Amino acid sequence: MEKSKVIKIEARDFYGDKCLVDQVNANKSNSRKPEGEVQVYEVSETGQKKLIHKSNLVVYLGREMLAQRLVDTDNPWVTPDKDEFVSWFGIGDGGVRPADPLDPVPPISNDTDLYSNVMISDTTASYGDWHIYTEPGYPKTGFYKKRFDSAVDFELDILNDSKYLTLKIQATIGVNDANGEQLSEAGLFSAKSSAGATGQFSLFARVTFPSLIKTEERRLLFVWYLYV
Repeated sequence: MEKSKVIKIEARDFYGDKCLVDQVNANKSNSRKPEGEVQVYEVSETGQKKLIHKSNLVVYLGREMLAQRLVDTDNPWVTPDKDEFVSWFGIGDGGVRPADPLDPVPPISNDTDLYSNVMISDTTASYGDWHIYTEPGYPKTGFYKKRFDSAVDFELDILNDSKYLTLKIQATIGVNDANGEQLSEAGLFSAKSSAGATGQFSLFARVTFPSLIKTEERRLLFVWYLYV
């Protein structure tokens, strides 16, 4: 009798410059964590000063949204749907350990929102995600999301044969935004519209960093890179 054969099936995906391996007989404790990077600058009349350079994490919600958009099919078991796209930016003050504002807690794939949202503006109608202070998780009445500064830029990825695999997103927290807050987390959010002030917003990616005190004298520019 012919001996039985063990067939090993291996599939490889690439996310940015990292090879992500999934094996049929792999240990289930292994996980894949797609990442990009975030740079935060303080902008003044004399130029820009880099304050933060950190990796970010594309969370499970974001990856579930991408899977649906890829095949233009809704998955009834998840929160985001196939018509959402990444178009909003939010900030928070819950990215550090309470005892040390300079010690950030890394984001995890199961994050579904910022840990503690910060209101960006209470007067600018071009912002989004309006909440009132009586709602749980929203300490002030105002807008908690902001649109990107401009259209997303497609950039060459020199680590992958200079193909257009890098997305560059920029969002500014201006002199009138979030003053008096200690910012320590930020997120990209998907929604069905980049124009509406209300509706469903789903966390796509999150980053944490040492606290930055926002004052009227500070304008902060977040430059977000995503690799596909």
